[in-house]
Amino acid sequence: MVKALRTSLGGLPRPFWWLWGETLITSAGGFVLPFLAIYLTSVRGYSVSFASLALTVFGVGSGIASLAGGVLADRLGRRVVLLASEVLAVVGMLALGTARTQIMVLVGTLVVGVGLNATRPARAAAVADLVSEEGRPRAFSLLYWGTNLGSSVAAVSAGLAAEHGFFLLFVVNACANLAAGAVVYRCVPETRPEPVPRRGSKSLPARAVHRDRPFLVLLGSVLLLGILFQQPLVALPLTMTADGLSPAGYGLAMMMNGLVIVIFQIPLTRLAGRIRPEFALAAATVLTGIGLGCTVAVHSVPGYAATVVLWSLGEIVIWPTCMTLVAALAPPHQQGAYQGWFLSVWSVSVALAPLFSSQLIGAFGGTAVVWTACLVLALVAATAHLVLARLRRPV
Repeated sequence: MVKALRTSLGGLPRPFWWLWGETLITSAGGFVLPFLAIYLTSVRGYSVSFASLALTVFGVGSGIASLAGGVLADRLGRRVVLLASEVLAVVGMLALGTARTQIMVLVGTLVVGVGLNATRPARAAAVADLVSEEGRPRAFSLLYWGTNLGSSVAAVSAGLAAEHGFFLLFVVNACANLAAGAVVYRCVPETRPEPVPRRGSKSLPARAVHRDRPFLVLLGSVLLLGILFQQPLVALPLTMTADGLSPAGYGLAMMMNGLVIVIFQIPLTRLAGRIRPEFALAAATVLTGIGLGCTVAVHSVPGYAATVVLWSLGEIVIWPTCMTLVAALAPPHQQGAYQGWFLSVWSVSVALAPLFSSQLIGAFGGTAVVWTACLVLALVAATAHLVLARLRRPV
């Protein structure tokens, strides 16, 4: 086991581990988002429709920040964007916690969305700068593992902190972002590579994303994957309720997602790293589709938990492998922009997921068709990954 851990964790540069620590701190201190809807409706007395509007504003800010943050990371530097984003998150958290009008709540939510999500493409670009192509699958996987580990801690800790007042959630979240910013300021160097100019030109022009066929194929598959991975949050509660199961049963089934990620992230990453990333991505996508598709055939909490285990094993491979492929496809001086496009498309898919499931449920009168459609979409996405393998030169 010690040898396996050394193989999985060793060989990565020290600045990467500081970035990993910054990610862990931010995730573990992410107290506000899981309870934002409850805070707005139960504590502040706003309507459910206003809470939904606030969450929509957060999503809009997240999508804009993902794209803009990536472009700015290429132009201004990864470190600058990381620091500015953490500062925005601190300001937004405190503003949201002290807001007394609906307008100020929406402004605070927008700032929080921008601050929390502008860091993501800059962080991914910095990892691509720091880590060799061979080590990127491990690095992105460890980053994803740290995010989920921190989020699991936050979900439990935030519930305990809320018992002492919801304002404490905003203060702790702001302190976590402040601490993460301090880690970046003291320990993370600027990693943005200088563009190598072409002969006879002063700078290297940016590659047009709409002309990058392999990247467009990957983005298309990411759009489908995002819709798939939102269905456990959108359609699964409805499916389990229709089976007469309680919200506690849904919580128990979904708890398996976090457990699987924490336990199997590192060993599965080592296994997936032995094959081409496109093939690993295709296999994980098919496994995800099978897990989601099997949901239609189960009617008990253990059965639903088993399906969660299946698609969670696919999730472990999919997210870091997608980031690895983005880093491989992007020119060195456009790492931030490419990661920003990837994250923006993922945000769009998150917004489309409820519309996708609601339209199917409305047309067919039940959730069974949603899970069948998930299997079909997974097979389409896996096919796109195989097409990507043909378009891209072997790594």
